[in-house]
Amino acid sequence: MLFSKLVILLLFFGLLQSCGEHEERSKTMLVKNDLPNILVIIADDAGWNDMSFHGSEIETPNIDKLAEKGAQLNRFYVNPTCSPTRASLLTGMPASRLGIVAPISGRSEKTLPESIETLPQALKKNGYQTALMGKWHLGLKPESGPSAYGFDYSYGFLHGQIDQYSHTYKNGDLSWYRNGIFISEKGHATDLITKEAIDWLTKKRDTTRSFYLQVAYSAPHIPLQEPEKWKEKYTEKIKDTSRRDYAAAMTHLDHRIGDILKVLSEQDLEENTLIVFMSDNGAQKNWYPVTQYDGKYGPNPVLGSNLPLREYKTTNYDGAIRVPAILYWKDHLSAKIYSNYVTVNDLMPTVLNLAKVKNIPKTVEGKSIWPLLTGENDSLNHSVYVRGHIQESYIKKPWKLIRTRHLDRDPDFELYNLEKDPSEENNVLKENSDVVSRLKKSLQEEFSKDAKKVNVELR
Repeated sequence: MLFSKLVILLLFFGLLQSCGEHEERSKTMLVKNDLPNILVIIADDAGWNDMSFHGSEIETPNIDKLAEKGAQLNRFYVNPTCSPTRASLLTGMPASRLGIVAPISGRSEKTLPESIETLPQALKKNGYQTALMGKWHLGLKPESGPSAYGFDYSYGFLHGQIDQYSHTYKNGDLSWYRNGIFISEKGHATDLITKEAIDWLTKKRDTTRSFYLQVAYSAPHIPLQEPEKWKEKYTEKIKDTSRRDYAAAMTHLDHRIGDILKVLSEQDLEENTLIVFMSDNGAQKNWYPVTQYDGKYGPNPVLGSNLPLREYKTTNYDGAIRVPAILYWKDHLSAKIYSNYVTVNDLMPTVLNLAKVKNIPKTVEGKSIWPLLTGENDSLNHSVYVRGHIQESYIKKPWKLIRTRHLDRDPDFELYNLEKDPSEENNVLKENSDVVSRLKKSLQEEFSKDAKKVNVELR
């Protein structure tokens, strides 16, 4: 009898302990799930004047809603081309530190050093699940794809430019894959990327954990292959056929973004999800494919518009490196337009700050902009260093110094006051020698931190 009572007591206390452990696990799970979800949506080559909230003739109602209700970063700086911007997003540093100053082409080795902790890797340590849908362009083989840098799930294309239906690279290489395995699918890339993102949100993710989801579209990057239904509304409004096709690509993209936003609402995720929308660089001016795709997708004399900003992608003028960017988080961020100078390097520390990651990787050079968005530091402005493959620039509000390289002569320098001259029309280099001297010194200091294989001394 005594033995039986002892057994019952042990079972009772064991049950209490088990319940207590279950309760602790539940509390931990709730704490983890209280961390905000992060959704980053990236347009490919979308220009400043390619969205209706900036006054464009192109209709983008869903992006407009994010802009209307969210925080518009009116001076958000990226790199002149796509691979460098994506590298900066995932590492929180100027891409030139890694030797990435141009689109990656023909490389098979890993692009980002294994010694550098990426944004998804840092988030995973704090319990996040991570996924990337769409464009990668930081390694052109599956083994150097997203899974090598912290993404639990990935789908889309590894290269920078693809046929929207065959999903192959411009030279015919395979590019479309899921979780490291090349696959073949039918459908337009914009639709397929959206479908996979929605499937992951509704069927594949672990609903007990917070997530980081990066949805990187191919639109409105060339080649433009849009169904007629997206072109119809621009038949009378836009006469140039290539600009019309471009507008269709933007509206198609916007519609699919709306599909994802709708799912967030239906899944009761909107109130605990920070949504970041951005373009990877400014718009491309034109495209004349002679050898690519046998010339069947051209000519394209008019593509995107960066007006009133100067120039197009690949340069270091603001038309290439100052892009539309919006942060929206329902009931957490106020609707406001910010004119503070911030960069793509700042997104990683901002996200890690929100995710309560205590040990920010030491390699991160960007700074969290959360104090700006919450009103704690309205005067926050970051210096902006951007190194492209034909120019470099250094911005310290309100000044911008641009250095243009030449093979056969010394580099040229230009100086602009961005507050007075946002279109960079008036080079005031000669009138401001002290400013030029100071910014040249800062530019040289940045150069010295870059990867040696891209290092070029100032003359």
